[in-house]
Amino acid sequence: MRVTTSLVSRKRTASIAHTGSAAVLALAAVAALATTGSATNADADPVELVAIVAPITQPVPEPAPIVPPPPPAPVYANNLDGWIRQALDILRAHNIPGSYDAIMRNIMRESTGNPRAINLYDSNAAAGIPSKGLLQVIDPTFAAYHVEGTSLDIYDPVANIVAACNYAAHRYGSMDNVNSAY
Repeated sequence: MRVTTSLVSRKRTASIAHTGSAAVLALAAVAALATTGSATNADADPVELVAIVAPITQPVPEPAPIVPPPPPAPVYANNLDGWIRQALDILRAHNIPGSYDAIMRNIMRESTGNPRAINLYDSNAAAGIPSKGLLQVIDPTFAAYHVEGTSLDIYDPVANIVAACNYAAHRYGSMDNVNSAY
């Protein structure tokens, strides 16, 4: 803490600045009085010691840069459009190709957009593993091409789309190349 000491009389004023305790302050006052000549002046009034406390000015640090908060997570509609858009975001994050149009085209052919669709009449069903969900995926294919971070439920629309697109990417290069049952 910086302390300024002033000695005041009718004839003279002396000031010094210093840091330290009250004892140092008193010694500083005596020194200031001696240097002003007031201590030898017989006409001098009693000396009043005034201590003014003033902080030492420190350089003001630069403010930290303001980092904007991350954008909020997207909110997807709980419908076919929202499921496809969420699946596309997951596909992009995992570098799996596929387009909105190709996914929509294949969903409409396979399930007409019903996430609970199940085919109980084809060769897979006859073998005991019916096709399920929006893109009519069988359980072994869903398990083999499931993408981490999505539901393990084959009827979950987003997980079904992502697994089917992952399979199509490995088998055909992309869901965009699938134009019939796959």
